[in-house]
Amino acid sequence: MADPTPRIWAADKKMRAFADPIGLFLTEAFHLLGLFAIGAATVWAAWAAFYAMIQKGSPSIEDLLLLFIYLEIGSMVGIYFRTKHMPVRFLLYVGITALTRHMIGFVQERSGADLGVLILAAATLILAFAVLVIRFTSNRFPSPAYGEAGRSGVSVD
Repeated sequence: MADPTPRIWAADKKMRAFADPIGLFLTEAFHLLGLFAIGAATVWAAWAAFYAMIQKGSPSIEDLLLLFIYLEIGSMVGIYFRTKHMPVRFLLYVGITALTRHMIGFVQERSGADLGVLILAAATLILAFAVLVIRFTSNRFPSPAYGEAGRSGVSVD
């Protein structure tokens, strides 16, 4: 009786040769569609925020920080579109800006400093330290060129 294992391996290779290009195409199509959707939603949200500033008559510091958040998100989309790497640093920048925006609103609403301001400041400091660590490690231990380490799509720099 002959061993069926080589025939199974051959069938597996044939299925993979057929399915892998389809899976790659669908993955790339999803990435492009998602990037365009996120980019369009970011532009829409930024325009709505800008229009609200025009209606209000003047921008506040919170409004300007919100526009910076949209700018960082747009930059992340552009970088991912070109390089297929998501720079984690930009996510940290968005977090720092969002916490700063929240802290300014928190301070404007309340007259005195309290524990909430301290917590927001500490969280901002932790994110800033994380950026420092990422920048240091990416300069000291650079990642391999795209394609050498696989296609994870996440870049710490």
